[in-house]
Amino acid sequence: MGTVGRPDFKVRAVLAADRIDLRAWKAEERLASNPLAVAVAGGGAAVLFRYGVVVFFDVTPEEEAAFLDQLAPLLSGRFAMLETEDVQVRIDPRAHERMEGEIIFVADDQIERLQIIADILSKSVILAYYETRMQTSFDLVEPLALELERTGRIAGGSKDLRRHMGSMLLTQQAMVGRFAVIEKPELLWDHPGLEGLYIRLEDEFEIKERHEDIQRKLALIERVVQTLAQLQETRHSMRLELYIVILIVVEVLLSVYELFFRQM
Repeated sequence: MGTVGRPDFKVRAVLAADRIDLRAWKAEERLASNPLAVAVAGGGAAVLFRYGVVVFFDVTPEEEAAFLDQLAPLLSGRFAMLETEDVQVRIDPRAHERMEGEIIFVADDQIERLQIIADILSKSVILAYYETRMQTSFDLVEPLALELERTGRIAGGSKDLRRHMGSMLLTQQAMVGRFAVIEKPELLWDHPGLEGLYIRLEDEFEIKERHEDIQRKLALIERVVQTLAQLQETRHSMRLELYIVILIVVEVLLSVYELFFRQM
């Protein structure tokens, strides 16, 4: 039995929050598990991921908004601006399962196929979010590097640099731990026949390449921030040493002055 029932429908991935509590759905309310799939009121379906992504299948904008509002109590760190990605799915039992342009061709709309599509789209929308964050970090770090090149100094406190470092470390932890972007879904263990579809979609959305690009940018930003922080710490240390020298000189002068007046 199919899940959607139409030969052509829209799929939309939405990064809604940092995390979704998936424990709220009872077993009888689920179309499938791992990843969790549920029916959407009014028609269609949604596949949910604990790292904050919901992938909608054949759901109208009004139904999508209503579902997200219903989901609100289960969201942690809900985003004001949603990251989204849209594709079209076409059911064609005679077609080779593939993606052409913005259309994914599949043999049927069995829930396992939709879960595979959802897995890829969830990873793609997560990558899009972190690609934007990487660009923002570049925009923040680049002026500091240019200022250092131009003046030999950097303005601002070391707290800002440490904040950048903390942000980069959190991004690395999320990419490796929470999202497991380059790992295949456990669904393929039970349905190895879907691995071909998964690999083709993974290639189409350049999941591995985009993940590697983010990792390279993370490493570069981390090196730049570490270098700037070390230079700033060195400058602070030199300033402290100068203050200590001045205090010693003042103390010596006071001692000399005192000895001089005692001898008079």
